[in-house]
Amino acid sequence: MSDEVEPGLVRVRLDLSYDGKDFSGWAKQRQGQRTVQGEIESALRTVTRSERTFELTVAGRTDSGVHARGQVAHVDLPVDVWAEHREKLLRRLAGRLPHDVRVWRAEEAPTGFNARFSAVWRRYAYRVTDDPGGVDPLLRSHVLWHDWPLDVEAMNAASVGLLGEHDFAAYCKRREGATTIRTLQRLDWERGADGIMTATVRADAFCHNMVRSLVGALLFVGDGHRGVDWPAKVLAAGVRDSAVHVVRPHGLTLEEVGYPADELLAARSREARNKRSLGEAGCC
Repeated sequence: MSDEVEPGLVRVRLDLSYDGKDFSGWAKQRQGQRTVQGEIESALRTVTRSERTFELTVAGRTDSGVHARGQVAHVDLPVDVWAEHREKLLRRLAGRLPHDVRVWRAEEAPTGFNARFSAVWRRYAYRVTDDPGGVDPLLRSHVLWHDWPLDVEAMNAASVGLLGEHDFAAYCKRREGATTIRTLQRLDWERGADGIMTATVRADAFCHNMVRSLVGALLFVGDGHRGVDWPAKVLAAGVRDSAVHVVRPHGLTLEEVGYPADELLAARSREARNKRSLGEAGCC
């Protein structure tokens, strides 16, 4: 499969953010389900006065209720449409899009760029508080309340055993034909001055429910229900453990997507399309 753009089209990179609270995830679904992709594609069709829908490709499909601050997508537009609208596209989209999704940048993408397959990592943040009074009402849509005191040092110690390349089947919802092998590059916790704890999670890619399952396991360590070595034992077992809870989506935000230098984009995209086995580079 090639990432060459069809003649007469130009590939445009979009940088965007959204509050996932009222969305049924990123991807278009059956009629009546409100999605981020659906809203942006509808707005693009309106502001470019086009009869056709220009389909978006995204770096990472977020689930229902998950937020994004640094999401990346691409869209292939006819050269004449791009030439006509490029100067005022952002302002026109801002006037057409609902207030819970924004496009911040729209630029012609470098050769070989694919928002999904060219990415080398995705970074998420999960936010939680153990304040006995609960969550600040102004932050309730972005912070999980955990009704037990949490030990950040214990959660960080447990996180170490999950780093590296592994089969994360124990922390993923399986999908037919998809690998669960990932390289977890970073996983650590920090408690802010406001008492909110933020887990920073970075990997080459993530499988379904992976971040929320990892966070769920580590919260059980933090509140003393499980030992520090338990999350790594679950990982090694390679099967879903009923004690690993998938935490609620509203605490999760896609913060940033990383890409290689422009001259490496096409090679990264080709590599990423290959299904992985342990010991191989790339992602699914």
